[in-house]
Amino acid sequence: MSRTLRVSHVGFADESHWNTGRFRSLGLVTTPVDCVDSLEAKLHRLLEESGVREFKWKKLNGAKERFVAIKMCEFAVDVACTGKLRVDVLVWDIQDSRHDVQGRDDLANLQRMYYHLFRNVLRARWPNDAIWRLHPDEHTAMNWKTVRDCLENVSMAVQVERSLFTGGQFRIRLRQEFGIEEIQPLPSDQHPLLQLADLFAGLAVFSRDKYKEYQKWLRASSPQPSMLDEPHDSINPSRASQERFRVLKKFDEVCKKRRLGVSLKTKQGLWTPEPRNPINFWLYEPQHPEDKAPQKGKK
Repeated sequence: MSRTLRVSHVGFADESHWNTGRFRSLGLVTTPVDCVDSLEAKLHRLLEESGVREFKWKKLNGAKERFVAIKMCEFAVDVACTGKLRVDVLVWDIQDSRHDVQGRDDLANLQRMYYHLFRNVLRARWPNDAIWRLHPDEHTAMNWKTVRDCLENVSMAVQVERSLFTGGQFRIRLRQEFGIEEIQPLPSDQHPLLQLADLFAGLAVFSRDKYKEYQKWLRASSPQPSMLDEPHDSINPSRASQERFRVLKKFDEVCKKRRLGVSLKTKQGLWTPEPRNPINFWLYEPQHPEDKAPQKGKK
């Protein structure tokens, strides 16, 4: 039997729109294991005080959800500034050269995006010898049980690996490259750090999908008329969009106040030019001309 190493860090992962819309995302909230209970307790209290049992980005369509989303954003920024928390969100655009392929296999592509996220966060942003426990949302597209069995059972490795990454040894990658010792899917309603991952994954996609509408809303809600306003530049966003615009605006203001280096205008969506910063929004860019998304029916 393999020796179980003591977990030193924990990650909470959730995905947003992984198979719908132009922009897709993965959110990963990471923290030292000794901080988990305290952070979860504080977030639980924040949710209770706001009268929200469980926060879900897709249900943000009223003032109550907006208030709690803003509080969660402020909480994440405060803790991230102490070095005890990271938020990393990987966004990909299905209209780029990698993803605009016929018969794209979105689930297989999601698996590869998880790999890129792990590679760029678990080892590059935390101590290189960290031992990880990963908590994905139990309601996820990924078959984490298969991945977990692959970690625990060496004899299953060969047959399982091929279903995850063609030609790759995913079990060995997870353990040796990333130091993932455990994978334990959890219900998000009981774990607000998963809800935090959902919030930022959703906010990242929304900031890109609705960027132009957001800018029009900003101008329309500003007391000072802008030189950029057009005579017929009228908008009528839904109530849900207006509430989400307010969350995005507040988050942008908080990041700028704390000098976190999170940009909104440069890439027309949330983006962090310096990925070492603790709140990191990252747009996947094709690595080379042959970097193509997997296609259904192709090995």
